[in-house]
Amino acid sequence: MSSMETGKPFQDYLNRFIDLSDEEFNNYLKPVMKIRKFGKKELLTRAGEVENYFNFIMKGLVRKYYLKGKEEINTQISLEGHLIHSQESFHSRTPSEYFVEAIEPSTVFSIMYDDLENIFRQSNKMEHLGRLVITHTMVLKDRWQIQLVKMTPRERFLYFVTRNPELLQRVPQKYLASYLNIKPETFSRFKHLLRNHARKHVA
Repeated sequence: MSSMETGKPFQDYLNRFIDLSDEEFNNYLKPVMKIRKFGKKELLTRAGEVENYFNFIMKGLVRKYYLKGKEEINTQISLEGHLIHSQESFHSRTPSEYFVEAIEPSTVFSIMYDDLENIFRQSNKMEHLGRLVITHTMVLKDRWQIQLVKMTPRERFLYFVTRNPELLQRVPQKYLASYLNIKPETFSRFKHLLRNHARKHVA
C-alpha cells in the first residue's frame, strides 16, 4: 500500500506534536481524509468563499495570496510535508480574503471543517492535538511577520534561500519576490550575488 493510501506522511507530521498511535490515526482521521488533486494554477480556495478544507501537502507546491488592486501579494508558499489553507476563513467560517493555488500539479490530504469539529468533540486528545497544530502555525506566521519588519531585503533574501534552497529552484521568481516583499529587480540582483558567491567558493 502506498504512502498516499495510508496517509503515513500526515501521521508522521502530527507525531511531531503528540504521540499518535496507528489505531488513533486510523479511527479518527483516516475515515474523513480526502485525497484531492489539483493541476498547475488550479485553485484550492477562492477569495470570497468560506474555506472548508484543512490541507496537508502530499506532493507539489501551493501558494496563498491576496489581491491588492491587480497585484498578487503572496503570504505563504509551501511544499510537501506542510499545511496550507485560508486559516482565518476556516476557523471563523467567514469568506476568505485569500486565494490558495497550486504552483505545480499537487496532491493534498484534506479534512473538512465539520469532520474536524466532530473529531474534537469525540476525543480530548485529538482536540489537544488540534490546538497544538494551530498554535504552531500561528507562531510561524508571527515569526515571519516580525522578520519582514526587522530584516533588510538582503537579510530576508539570504535567510530564506539558505533555509529553502529547493524553493528557489521550483518557485517562479515573481512569487518569491512578492512573498519576501522585495522588488523583482532587487531579487534578480540578489540571485546574481548568490551565484557569484557560490562561484568564488567553488574556485
